[in-house]
Amino acid sequence: MTQPAERTACKEMVLEPNQPIVDAHHHLYDRPGLRYLLDDLLADVGSGHGVRATVYVQARAMLRQDGDERFKPVGETEFANGVAAMCASGTYGPIRACAAIVGEADLRLGHDVRSVLEAHLAAAGGPGESGGRFRGIRHVAAWDPEPAFLNPAYPTSEDLLDQTEFRAGFSYLAPFRLSFDAWLYFHQIPRLTALARAFPDTPIVLNHCGGILGRGRYERRLAEVFRLWSAALRELALCPNVMVKLGGLGMPQSGLAPDRRDDVPLSVDLASAWRPWMEECIDAFGSSRCMFESNFPADRTGYAYVEGWNAFKRLAMSASPAEKADLFWRSACTFYRLPALA
Repeated sequence: MTQPAERTACKEMVLEPNQPIVDAHHHLYDRPGLRYLLDDLLADVGSGHGVRATVYVQARAMLRQDGDERFKPVGETEFANGVAAMCASGTYGPIRACAAIVGEADLRLGHDVRSVLEAHLAAAGGPGESGGRFRGIRHVAAWDPEPAFLNPAYPTSEDLLDQTEFRAGFSYLAPFRLSFDAWLYFHQIPRLTALARAFPDTPIVLNHCGGILGRGRYERRLAEVFRLWSAALRELALCPNVMVKLGGLGMPQSGLAPDRRDDVPLSVDLASAWRPWMEECIDAFGSSRCMFESNFPADRTGYAYVEGWNAFKRLAMSASPAEKADLFWRSACTFYRLPALA
C-alpha cells in the first residue's frame, strides 16, 4: 500500500553521529502528491546520521511507458542506476545512494524471466563482480483476505510463492547471483520458509520484520499476532540463506504507532513500541543476519529520518560493537555484496 510521503518536522539531536550506517531499504518516486527523489533523500541522509550508502528497493517508479510489458520495470533500474551514478561522482558528498539496486520482475513468467533479469543487469552496469549495481528482485507477495491490505498495483494471491510458474522464475535468481527481497504479511511466513528450503542457494531477506498487521481484523489482537508471527519467524530463521530487515513498523497497517508524550523524544516512544518485535528478530536470527532499514518514504508519515535512526540506536544501546556493526551496516554489506565501510 502506498502511503503519503509527507515530511515530519524533527527537533531531536542525532545520537551517536559517528556510527556508520548503510540504509538497507528505501524508495524514490515522483507521483501526484507523493514525491521523494534524490534531493529529499539527500536532505534525510544529510541530517546528521552517518549514512555511508543506501540500498534502493523497487516501488514501481519511472517504469517504461513503451514496449514489452515484461521489460517495463527495467526503467526503474535505469533510473536508480542514474541516481547512483550521480552520487558516485562525489558531487553530493561521500554518500553512495543506490549503491545496490533491487528491481522488479514478474517471476510468474517462469523461464521467460531470464531475459528480463539480463536486461536489469545490463541497465545497472553488468554483473556485480564487474562493478554493476543490480543485486536482486522483489516480487511483492503481500496478501490478506482484507482488501484494505492489498495494493492493486501488485496482483498477488495467497499461494503465490507455491505456484509452479513463480518457482520456475525464482530458480533463475541463484544462477545470476541475485537475491530475493520478500515483502509479505506475517501469516505468509511459513510459505516463505518452504520457498527458502526449496532454494537453499538463493539469498532471501525478509522485509519489514515480516509484515506485522495490527489494524482492521487484527486490531486489538497484537498479542495473538505476536505469538503466531514469532513461531513462524523462528522456523524461518532455521534457513541459513535467510536474513531479515528491521524496520517498516511505521507503516499504518502495523498498528504500532506509539502514544505520544510531549515531554519525551519521539525516538524513545518509537523504540519502546518496536522493541518486542525487533528484539525477537535479533534473538531468532542473530545480529549477523539482521539489518536496520529506514523504509523511507513509506515510514515518513509518522516520524523524521533523524528520529527513526535514533530509535534504532536506542534499541541497540546494549549491543556490543560487533553487533552494532552487523545491525547498522555489515549485514547489509554482506547480503548486497557492498564494499566494507568500517
